[in-house]
Amino acid sequence: MSVATTPVPPLSRPGAPAPTRARPRRRKPRAAMLMTHVALLVSGLAWMYPFLWTLGSSLKDTDEFFGRGLNPLPTQLLWGNYQQAWEQASFGTYFINTLLITIGTCVGTLLVTSMAGYVLARAPFPGRGLCLFLISATLFLPHGYTIIPIFDLMEKLGLLNSIFSIIIVQAAGGIVFGTFLFMGFFQTINTELEDAAKVDGASFHQTFWRIMLPLSGPMLATVGLFTAISAWNSYFIPLVFTLARPEQRTLSVGMYAFIGENSTQWTLLCAGSIITLVPIIALFVMLQRFFVNGLAGAIKG
Repeated sequence: MSVATTPVPPLSRPGAPAPTRARPRRRKPRAAMLMTHVALLVSGLAWMYPFLWTLGSSLKDTDEFFGRGLNPLPTQLLWGNYQQAWEQASFGTYFINTLLITIGTCVGTLLVTSMAGYVLARAPFPGRGLCLFLISATLFLPHGYTIIPIFDLMEKLGLLNSIFSIIIVQAAGGIVFGTFLFMGFFQTINTELEDAAKVDGASFHQTFWRIMLPLSGPMLATVGLFTAISAWNSYFIPLVFTLARPEQRTLSVGMYAFIGENSTQWTLLCAGSIITLVPIIALFVMLQRFFVNGLAGAIKG
């Protein structure tokens, strides 16, 4: 005769932690996710609306521009506005000037900021803290307070009324921000690479040019993109340094050709704005991946 037995749970040892049950994960309600996506979509459209309105207005005629108000959709696409804006405002000359200034500013800024950032990150020297403080303090100086001494300095150096003076001034304006980005990036790189270079007989400068600088490709793209956007869209400095030489104006300054004393050619002004924005938007799309990687490396440092 068999006797039915029930399984007895194993006895827990004294002092052993009690078994815990896995808590079910709480899923985010779908309603909250839907509201979040709707809010982000509405915010994105609100940010994009000025650009969409400018794009649509650049394809309208004058009557439709004033008649349809804030409606960005044109009833007829007038692509001739772009050709008229390009020819009437001498955008060909201004485009070349802007391109030269942007390239020169990027090269000068990257050269100075990469070297300064590497020195501040890897070369301890007396007064380093004071140097960082003085560099940081210049971030809070607006252009309005420094433009007069800068203008006087360029005049005494004989560089006034030249594209080269604009390149120097704009490159100097972006040195502080780029230096801190490079300093944070170089601090994230392991020092074993530099130690190995020293063992092989490389000097401090050779280590920078042959090892550290090639590794900073994402940061070069990030600082270069920031500098290019700033130099391309700059208005105040090119305006001041080209007052006596209108043929050296940039695109942002040249758009004022559509603003007269008695009237403003709004459709051509919108077309000129789109012509100015397209190159820098294309540059951002091409360098977006490096831009994100470079910022992540700088923040991590």
